[in-house]
Amino acid sequence: MTDFLNSQFLGNTWQDWIIAAGLVLIVFVLVQTAMRIILKRLKAIASRTETDIDDLIGQLLDKTKFLFVALLAVYVGALYLTLPTEVSDLFSTVLVLGFLAQGAFWANGIVNYMLGSWAKQKFESDPTISTALGSVGFLIRFAVGATFVMLALANLDIDIGPLIASLGIGGVALALALQGVLGDLFASFSIIFDKPFAVGDSIQVGDLSGTVEHVGLKSTRLKSVTGEQLVFSNGDLLGSRIRNYQRRQERRCAFTLGVTYDTPSEKLERIPNLIQEIIESHENVRFDRCFFMVFGDSALNFESVYYSLVPDFKTYGETHHAVNLEIFRRFAEEGIEFAYPTQTIYVEGGVPGG
Repeated sequence: MTDFLNSQFLGNTWQDWIIAAGLVLIVFVLVQTAMRIILKRLKAIASRTETDIDDLIGQLLDKTKFLFVALLAVYVGALYLTLPTEVSDLFSTVLVLGFLAQGAFWANGIVNYMLGSWAKQKFESDPTISTALGSVGFLIRFAVGATFVMLALANLDIDIGPLIASLGIGGVALALALQGVLGDLFASFSIIFDKPFAVGDSIQVGDLSGTVEHVGLKSTRLKSVTGEQLVFSNGDLLGSRIRNYQRRQERRCAFTLGVTYDTPSEKLERIPNLIQEIIESHENVRFDRCFFMVFGDSALNFESVYYSLVPDFKTYGETHHAVNLEIFRRFAEEGIEFAYPTQTIYVEGGVPGG
């Protein structure tokens, strides 16, 4: 038995190989056990705390791959052995590649966690954030993956300069071919992050108007007031002037009343105060002005302006309906007559032939 243990294999005794194998097993078991214990305690802590760091660490431990732990254990065991330079360099290269691969998984986990936390905070107030989540996550993960691939190739002593140059030329050609699609894609990011409107907003684009139903990567869909669906490409939408009715804090109401020319001057002076009293008797309104503005063809015109502090159309319409009825009633009580188009013809002399 002693002779067998002392016999050589690849420059090391079988005893050394057995010890190295034992180190591999011990390191592997210790690391796996430590990860399970830490993960279990982190989950217990996470349930009692409001911080997100413990959740992130738990997710990273979950993404630690079995093969990476095995590779690390093998490398530790190999340190006990005396190996040829070529074999030692190969082990080092494989370990670095393993670290890079595991680093890519960890980076992917961090990206997913950050995007998930951000979306969780924003989604309730802005449902369009789900559109950005997938596309932004894909772009970031692609960039992270490409970075780790380049590092791996560089570690293998592969000249990545020509590869980067080729990718740059190919990227330019692809961007030129897909410039319309890419324009709409980045326009969707502008809509989502700059928020000129959100799902549920009532907007007008040119002479078309409707309620925003969906903001996609390529287009935005509205439901018009007459029921049909309107589809705009995101690039064209951002290049247009958009009126967002949902963002206003109050709604302006301006109207003109005409009274007859035979209305006494004292009643004309009374009209602005009368209209102000009527408007201010209603809730959620702000009176602005009422002036005698124009001598019309058949009426003395008063212009009145007030604001509905509740901007939705139903409340505005109900308030203006009540104001108009009250004006009609009060004018009748005051003996003030509304004017309507009339024409008076004065005939000089008698009727011919009469």
